Amino acid sequence: MKKQQQTVTGGAVLKSGFQRKLGIIGNNWELYLMVIPVLVYYAIFCYWPMYGSLIAFQDYNLFNGMAGSEWIGLENFDSFLNNPYFARTMKNTLTISVTSLFFSFPMPIILALLINEVRNKVFARSVQTITYMPHFISVVIICSMVRMFVGEGGIINQLFQVFGYDGADMLSKPGLFVPIYIISGIWQEIGWNSIIYLAALSSIDQELYEAADIDGAGKLAQTWHITIPGILPTIIILFIMKMGSMLSVGYEKILLLYNQGIYETADVISTYTYRLGLVNKEFGLSTAVGIFNSIINIILLTVTNKICDKLNGTSLF
Repeated sequence: MKKQQQTVTGGAVLKSGFQRKLGIIGNNWELYLMVIPVLVYYAIFCYWPMYGSLIAFQDYNLFNGMAGSEWIGLENFDSFLNNPYFARTMKNTLTISVTSLFFSFPMPIILALLINEVRNKVFARSVQTITYMPHFISVVIICSMVRMFVGEGGIINQLFQVFGYDGADMLSKPGLFVPIYIISGIWQEIGWNSIIYLAALSSIDQELYEAADIDGAGKLAQTWHITIPGILPTIIILFIMKMGSMLSVGYEKILLLYNQGIYETADVISTYTYRLGLVNKEFGLSTAVGIFNSIINIILLTVTNKICDKLNGTSLF
C-alpha cells in the first residue's frame, strides 16, 4: 500500500513538473518560436553535413555516391601525412597563425585601452567609426585594395622604394606575404574586435579609479592594476577561442592574394584542401585533411582551456 502511494505521489510530481514546463513554454511561446530558425539553420548547415565526413574513409566517387564508393579506412589520412606538401602547408599555417596571435590579438586590446582614456567623446566615437569601417568591406574589395597598394606603382610600394626597395610587386616576394597578410588583417579587424573589450571596460566600477586616484596612483598604475584585471576574463575567453581556430586560417583572403610563385610561404591547409577538393576532385582526401585540421583545433582548444582554468579560473567549459 505504501509503495502504491509513493508511486502515485511520484507520478503526480512528474505530472506537475511537466505541466509547469508546459506553462513556461506557453507563456514565452514567442521566444521559443524565434529559436526555431536558429535550430533549423544549425541542423541543416552544421550537423547534417557532418554525415558527409564519412567520405574521408572512402575512395569517394562523385557518380557512385557514398553508398557505392569503396571504403579504404585511413588511407586518405596516411596519404596526406606522407604527402610532400604536408610539411610546407603545416609550417605556413602555423607561421601565419602564431604571427597573427602574437601581433593581431593584442591590437584590439591596445586600441580599446587607448579609446577608453580619451575624454573627448566626439573624437573617441570618430576613431571607433573609422576603425570599424574596414570590417564591413568585402574581402574581395579589401584584397583588391591591398594588391593596388603593394603592386608596382602602388602607394606602399613607392613608399618602400624611398628606403631602397626595388619596386617589384610585393606579392611576388615570398618573404613579404606573411607581413602583408597580417598587417592588412589588423587594419581590417582591429576596430571591430575592440568592441567587446570596450564593452568589458564599461563594466568596471569607476569607484576603483577614484580610490586609486586618491591613493596617488597614476594612469599607468591604474591601467595595470584595475583596467587590465577588469577585462582579463574577456581576454582569456577570446584567447581560448582563438587557440581553437589556430589552424583554420581563412582561405578566402589567401586565395585572393597568393599565386604559384609564393606557394612556399602562402599555401596553408585550407587552400591546399580547396585545391584538392574543388580543383583536383579528390573529395575523400580533402575531407580527410579537413578532419585532421578540426582534430588539431579541438586538441588545442581543450588544452588551452584546461591551462587557463588552472592558472586563472576562467574557462569556456
